[in-house]
Amino acid sequence: MDKIKIENLEIFANHGVFPEENKLGQKFLVSVVLYTDTREAGKTDELTASIHYGEVSQFIDKYVKEHTFQLLERLAESLAEQLLLQVTHLERVKIEIKKPWAPIGLPLETVSVEIDRSWHTVYIALGSNIGNKRQFLDDAVTALDLLENCKVTRVSEYLVTEPYGVTDQDEFLNGCLKMRTLLTPHELLDELHRIEQNAGRERKIHWGPRTLDLDILFYDDCVIQESDFCVPHVDMQNRDFVLKPLCEIAPYKRHPVYGWTVSEMLSKLSLK
Repeated sequence: MDKIKIENLEIFANHGVFPEENKLGQKFLVSVVLYTDTREAGKTDELTASIHYGEVSQFIDKYVKEHTFQLLERLAESLAEQLLLQVTHLERVKIEIKKPWAPIGLPLETVSVEIDRSWHTVYIALGSNIGNKRQFLDDAVTALDLLENCKVTRVSEYLVTEPYGVTDQDEFLNGCLKMRTLLTPHELLDELHRIEQNAGRERKIHWGPRTLDLDILFYDDCVIQESDFCVPHVDMQNRDFVLKPLCEIAPYKRHPVYGWTVSEMLSKLSLK
């Protein structure tokens, strides 16, 4: 991806662990790498097709001056999130914040924190088989879209399906959505559990009835294998009620482990 660089923007602001740092202030140097696609701007010569580095510099200056944090880590994290949320066309950002006057009682040129943050593409499966199923799914989509650091971009049609695993229960309503998020996989999982809990989800029987079920199917092309957390979803290739709505919105998304597209996984499952 193309880059626009802002190097060593000098800002006098109030950040630090010691009270005098927050009162008296000191100099900080902020460097930013903005990742975006400059192709259209390069072909059209239109500033609106790119990122206005002057406006970004003004935004950084204002944000760093108007907020006070103890840690450079907190300042960098907060600034990165706000840039990704506020700057059009920005997909990824690297930030380095230098503190030339760090009060450690020893001679040094500078101390700094550097972070790299970006938008991530996630696919989530939705299911419900208790109460007003459609309302539970619609409310879950809305709850995710209302999160400041998440943006729902596509939602499949809902599909009536037979129960999986434990078959002695009501039919399910299932769907899938695509979203962009700044959350890490574990942070996103916590939000999904919170939304499920708000919908009255009770985990009594494995594969049993539920008001709302939210599962991470894909998180970019990440592969996570932990005792209680697996991405891509460990059993998605065997579930037509997942693959059918997912195929509607992402037929050519490729499984990072098996190498099959969603469409291919659905075709293989229909042959079983």
